[in-house]
Amino acid sequence: DPLPPPLPKKQLQRAESLPEQGPSQHCRGEPTPWASGILYSMPPPHLRHEEGAPSSTPPRDRPSWGPKKPLTKSHSLGEPVARSSLQKALSPSPAELTFGTADGELGQLLQPLEGPAGVCRVVLGCQVAALARLSARIQEELVGPEERQQLLEAELAGKNWAALSILDREPCCESGNAWYFRVGFTFEQTQLVFAAKVPKPGCASLGVQSSLGAHCSIQRLISRFTDCLPQELVLPGSPGKQSRSPSGEEPAHLATYPVLQVFLSPEVPCQTLAGFVKGSHGLHRTSPGHYERLACLLLLQVCMGLEHLRVQNMAQGDLCPENLLLVRCPCPPRSQQGKEASLSLPRLLISSFFKVKDRRRPCSTSQEQDWTKGLATPPSPVADELNVGMLIYQILHVDISLENALGFRSNRLPEIPSLSIYSTGLKRLATLLLHRDPCKTVSIEQARSILQVLLWGPRQELFARSKKTLTLLQSWVEVKRALLLLKFAENSAGAGTSPGLEEWLCCQYFKEVTEHTLYQVTQTLY
Repeated sequence: DPLPPPLPKKQLQRAESLPEQGPSQHCRGEPTPWASGILYSMPPPHLRHEEGAPSSTPPRDRPSWGPKKPLTKSHSLGEPVARSSLQKALSPSPAELTFGTADGELGQLLQPLEGPAGVCRVVLGCQVAALARLSARIQEELVGPEERQQLLEAELAGKNWAALSILDREPCCESGNAWYFRVGFTFEQTQLVFAAKVPKPGCASLGVQSSLGAHCSIQRLISRFTDCLPQELVLPGSPGKQSRSPSGEEPAHLATYPVLQVFLSPEVPCQTLAGFVKGSHGLHRTSPGHYERLACLLLLQVCMGLEHLRVQNMAQGDLCPENLLLVRCPCPPRSQQGKEASLSLPRLLISSFFKVKDRRRPCSTSQEQDWTKGLATPPSPVADELNVGMLIYQILHVDISLENALGFRSNRLPEIPSLSIYSTGLKRLATLLLHRDPCKTVSIEQARSILQVLLWGPRQELFARSKKTLTLLQSWVEVKRALLLLKFAENSAGAGTSPGLEEWLCCQYFKEVTEHTLYQVTQTLY
């Protein structure tokens, strides 16, 4: 039988492998989720989408601001590509624009914009991207380049006391769980100064800190070793230290030095928060506004450090003033140059933490020791919120005990005197953190947002003549971002230092804040 005729060939069209770029799914001003019931009293407003607006997604979930080209659909072989598609693919995004962007590329971006409104969206996107880049540069100045830290860790591997030069016999700082000594190390023909951290007897191993990512509020350890303590170092109150004759000229005898675990940190602490608070009574009395602003900035660093630890599945070991370290910033902000060192803002480091799954916790010298001696861990507020609430009272020189914080309702807490524009807000925050009703207790994330509003606004007078609306708050954020960038530009015009820690904290706020978050925070605060 003859074979049937062949079937006609069909010309197949290649499917589009990627969707055309459409409107972004991120809505402008998307509210930050709030865990506590106190901020759910206002139903979340309907989200409005505006192309090119910044997102409020937390930094760890937000894509980087690196150069990215829009996705374009694939085409069949031989199919002509539309000129508009090529222009769309080659035009830069607002995050990529700089003053040096070629006019040809700039024209491709500006051509499809619909009048001044489209240009405004591009400018706003450029401002957010610029703040993100500026924030990253300041952070690198504060903590050092990540590549250099990794080189240091590799260079210090296997080293011990023999590779270090001891700069001071006495500790430069003593915390609740460790002594710190200044030591020198030569790296790439440069003399570097590190802190040798010697844990006190009975404290759990702190080597877990080496695995944490760099953060301005977390102590970083770049090396660890076990060795005998050098004879020239003195451990206060240690039975193994070298004793001297009554005249103090020659050693009477040399005791056996113990073998201790030692950690090296690039941050050299100058004192603990406890020492700072103890020595600042006079400053609080004579300059209450400046001191309480410092208090807000220090508390903000604590909250940001705690948020970072939670992301890393870690928890603080003992958040007390004795274990919070203060490190002098290499370049104080321009506004604080020429003032006393005690007035400048130091970096605050959390130095004691552990993995959440671990049951053994580092040794404690403060309130958590009391919990293990008979007081059950309170169901609410949780440990971090409780400790930060107590820190507010301690920094403001108001006596408060663990029993007061746990045994009284929020309206019976000690009174915080009104000495500055920050006093009322700090009192309100402490009340919310220590509230016995879980539905009225704020989280660490909320506490961080409240402190940011206390420091940089919006203040209550913004709503004196205008009703508080999302539109008003959105306009306030956009204007403040522009003014902040102008401030940096004006400061850089003259000779001086680069932006410092306070400027970095401010950048962190304005590159992430949204009008929805501000609405919720101001409802709670004012």
